Amino acid sequence: MAVGEAFRAASRAGLRAGALVIWAGGCARVEGGAAQSVAPADTARLMATVRALAADSMEGRRVGTPGGARARRYLAGRLGALGLAPLLADGGYQQPFALADSTRRGVNLLAVIRGTRLPERYFVLSAHYDHLGIVRGEIYNGADDNASGTAAVLAIAEALRREPAAHSVIVALFDGEESGLLGARAFLAAPPVPVAAIALDLNLDMLGHSEKGELYAAGTAYHPELRPPLEALAARAPVRLLLGHDGRGAAGQPDWTNDSDHGPFHAAGIPFVYFGVEDHKDYHRPSDDPETLTVGFFGGAVGTILAAVRVLDKQIRE
Repeated sequence: MAVGEAFRAASRAGLRAGALVIWAGGCARVEGGAAQSVAPADTARLMATVRALAADSMEGRRVGTPGGARARRYLAGRLGALGLAPLLADGGYQQPFALADSTRRGVNLLAVIRGTRLPERYFVLSAHYDHLGIVRGEIYNGADDNASGTAAVLAIAEALRREPAAHSVIVALFDGEESGLLGARAFLAAPPVPVAAIALDLNLDMLGHSEKGELYAAGTAYHPELRPPLEALAARAPVRLLLGHDGRGAAGQPDWTNDSDHGPFHAAGIPFVYFGVEDHKDYHRPSDDPETLTVGFFGGAVGTILAAVRVLDKQIRE
């Protein structure tokens, strides 16, 4: 069965179960069905990770700097503590890549959680761990951008380690996003698995700061077969999950298609869903510190994304 037809069949099954779908403002609400609400993630653990990555000692985590290396050591330790298997053939997590300045390099961190039914088909769960570094003497700690997405990847990976998906999941912590999506480009230039085996990139970038309680999922304009399960999820999510910012049929919205590490996956023909928030007052400013995050929203966003991974894993089949 084609992916799109599988989605439609699942939707019909949900309606037959007695759910009434109501549309308002582009969002789905489900009434009278058996859908269960999505539980938020553990905000204490998420914020502990954010505080570690956004500490002044990390010096803003700019690619190729000592601060970036300190963040990488911390993250490699976290991947090991979670019991995640290294993806690379040499048995390590690190995928180094050259920078324009030949005296420095960037380094991606890559792990894998083997799937139960489709171990040779892959979801990539990605987030960049770098930020802007020190600018004119001020440390840009990047709590939301993107310590929040990195913390989310670790939390979701922990859940998937306990209960694996049908697909194998590559846990990808990319370096050099702020300098031109360098880590994602390096990953696809020397792919550790066949590009044709990657079914989907789920990219997380800025999840921790939204006064309006809005989490966007971009990508369904290019891959409309992904829309029905995400719309159904929106009805039970603890945050307001909206679809858009992907350049088609969304007048007045900035187009995020190439704004983060999902961009190179899209260019390679790989479907993507990019989860993130709109720009806020602390975006790319030295005030992007842990204290500025909207913690309750952050937990709800991460819980929603974990639920999205589960839903899409069930829907996408070869």
